[in-house]
Amino acid sequence: MIKKIKNKLKHSFISINTTLAVVFMLMIIATIEVIGAYFTRQLEQNSIDNFQSSIQVPPIVTNQLTDQLTHDGKRTNYNLNRIVSDYNNGTNTISEIIVVDNKDIIRAVSSLNDKGRIGQRVNNITVKQVTSTGQQATKIINNNGDYMIQVTPLNSGTGSANTVGAIYVRASMQGVFNNLRNISVMFLVTSLVAAVLGAVLSLVVSHAITRPIEEMQGQALSIADGDYSSQVKIYSNDELGKLGQAFNTLSVRIERSQEESESEQRRLDSVLSHMSDGVLATDRHGNVNVVNQMALDFLGTVKSAVLNKPIAEVLGLKESSQDLLSSQKGIVLTLNKNSRDEVILHASFSLIKRVTGFVSGSVCVLHDITEQQKNENSQKQFVSNVSHELRTPLTSMHAYIETLNEGAWKDPNVAPEFLEVTQEETERMIRMINDLLSLSRMDRGVSKIDFEWVNLNDFVTHILDRFDMIVKNDEKQGKKKYTIRRKLSPQALWVEIDTDKMIQVIDNIMNNAIKYSPDGGVITVKLEQEQRSVVLSIADQGLGIPHEDLNKIFDRFYRVDKARSRAQGGTGLGLAIAKEIVTAHHGKIWASSKEGKGSVFYISLPYEPMSEEDDWDEV
Repeated sequence: MIKKIKNKLKHSFISINTTLAVVFMLMIIATIEVIGAYFTRQLEQNSIDNFQSSIQVPPIVTNQLTDQLTHDGKRTNYNLNRIVSDYNNGTNTISEIIVVDNKDIIRAVSSLNDKGRIGQRVNNITVKQVTSTGQQATKIINNNGDYMIQVTPLNSGTGSANTVGAIYVRASMQGVFNNLRNISVMFLVTSLVAAVLGAVLSLVVSHAITRPIEEMQGQALSIADGDYSSQVKIYSNDELGKLGQAFNTLSVRIERSQEESESEQRRLDSVLSHMSDGVLATDRHGNVNVVNQMALDFLGTVKSAVLNKPIAEVLGLKESSQDLLSSQKGIVLTLNKNSRDEVILHASFSLIKRVTGFVSGSVCVLHDITEQQKNENSQKQFVSNVSHELRTPLTSMHAYIETLNEGAWKDPNVAPEFLEVTQEETERMIRMINDLLSLSRMDRGVSKIDFEWVNLNDFVTHILDRFDMIVKNDEKQGKKKYTIRRKLSPQALWVEIDTDKMIQVIDNIMNNAIKYSPDGGVITVKLEQEQRSVVLSIADQGLGIPHEDLNKIFDRFYRVDKARSRAQGGTGLGLAIAKEIVTAHHGKIWASSKEGKGSVFYISLPYEPMSEEDDWDEV
């Protein structure tokens, strides 16, 4: 019971009926308060101005006081007190009058009890300001009772230099403020009465307005529950009455269209429930009106950007939607062509027809064939590359062997050279087969990684020492000269790697740097520690790699300069193997380059700094 009462009270506080009443009452109160505030303020200001005028010392009195101070004599104080006493007896509001000269000495007072102050220097700051500036000052003081002080200069001429004194007047404003308070209380009571009357009137008016709205609300809830039998009662022919008539018409039409809508919905749900691919449905004009989440994921968009748009525009096709649907032919879509995450879809179309044959729309099914296409392309490319790479040395060997077979083996000058070339081509094919076997094992996940903790500084130093020996041998044989510059970390960097495989990676990159470095070039090897990794970089001063080729150099059989690489004995698989090995170490490998200025290859490996607790002593 208490819960029902609470719900009823809560409903009444948020209803339009209550809202209109509260708003109307607040408008009345706000209007009255604004007018009252303005009226009270004006009344207060006028009362203060009138009071200030009432205590203003008349010119005849100020002239007499000025004349006495100007001709100061023995009877001046007496005459001043007489003038002040005569003027004070004629007023009812002034409680104190003081006359001072231009030296701030009190010369006359209105109260007999203050006669002893005559001849003393006044301590009032306002009086001193008036005697020094010659300007009148008025203040209202709220201290132990409301009163006003008015200090008027006594000038014998114009300018502050002709000020001979001032007259200080203090008058009680208690009566003025009491009248203002009484008027404010009366105005407040009147405002409350007006607000109550306004609230009652607003409740009556709001009830008349909200009654048909509440009935329409009940009818709307009945329609939501599937009951279309009830009708809204029409009370008048005004806007609310016309709204009720329109609502009754709407309920009839909703009842008629509900069966058709349910039939279409069942059909659509049946289609979507049996589709595991992306689905887009259109109306008979080719505009998308239904789309499932899989299609949105394929297209990389949101539902609001697809609905009511032509399906050709949604799929990014140049054909018109009508032509696309009328042909009903399957098409292949390639999305994100400039991205590595390329998606290839096969789109098939079918028409949605009623029993009468009327075409009410179409359905487009998107099937992801990305992996299928990539596998087919990879297989074709791999077979083509392997065939090409094996055919070149085999063709060369066939030519040399055929020449030897025709009698060249008898020539002591030609035969050894031909045999040497044949041996080189054979070794080249063996290296290629070994590289292919290594990649095959990595692809199948059967390549074993033997991890061990290694100080990477010592490991890299050992490899570079071996290349330094190669440099010395090349110089003795008069081959190309180059220098290896080391920039290694000063501290020990312990990482977990397979030493044999990492030697293979570094050897491959170093050999490439040596091959493509110019005579007298410098190869810089740098080892640095970052937050959670160590980075080994190998920079050369060769021709560099074009920007468009940087993302492809780690692909299998890819060469930037195919003729030059093949002439130098490369298989096109070294960097691909290096990438697979580094990836197996949970690291990264990449390159940067500027044409004509050389290339830099980077190898990043995971690194966890060792604490003192991780160290151990060997026994």
